[in-house]
Amino acid sequence: MATRPISHEDHERIATAIRAAESKTDGEIYCVVAHASDGYFFPAAFMATSAMLIVSLAVGYGLEAWWLSIRLPHFVFAQLLALASVLVLLWALPGLRIHLVPRRLRYQAAHANAVKQFLARNVHRTTARTGVLVFVSIAERYAEVVADSGINSRVGQHVWDDAVRDLTAHAGDDRLADGFVKAIEAMGRVLAEHFPVSPGDSNELDDHLVEI
Repeated sequence: MATRPISHEDHERIATAIRAAESKTDGEIYCVVAHASDGYFFPAAFMATSAMLIVSLAVGYGLEAWWLSIRLPHFVFAQLLALASVLVLLWALPGLRIHLVPRRLRYQAAHANAVKQFLARNVHRTTARTGVLVFVSIAERYAEVVADSGINSRVGQHVWDDAVRDLTAHAGDDRLADGFVKAIEAMGRVLAEHFPVSPGDSNELDDHLVEI
């Protein structure tokens, strides 16, 4: 997914796209991009420890098969030393951790962060419950659209899935800002169809991309 930093100009483009989309609808669009949704130290440490235990068993059986012996204290000390080295490596190199964590756990962490941001940013507090969050977590290569109940009652999840596919495709080409703009434009058309702007509509959420 995208690795290029989001520039000030990109932020302005995204903010402009949000304002343009919201000018035609009562819906509120809020955008968040996270560099990572978890530190993954403990999941990575668990996976590394499990792998080391399996390797230790294999080594033990191999030594026995070759009629070789090693004193138990020495064997245990070697295991502890290897484990300590791996933990120090994981602590010193955060970017390594995520590669040891299964995709399912990464996606669970990213989804949990999306829901957390939806609530923390008060996207669920709009008057007509027409707030929608566009969320991207870069490290996990994950994107999600979280819509409030007022929108979900009229718009199927498959509509947002299409927007997510376009967003992740652009992000995969290192054009994350373009992906946000395209997703916002597509969502704006859907929201304008189901929730056209009404007289006296007010802007209830900030019109900019939040980086966390």
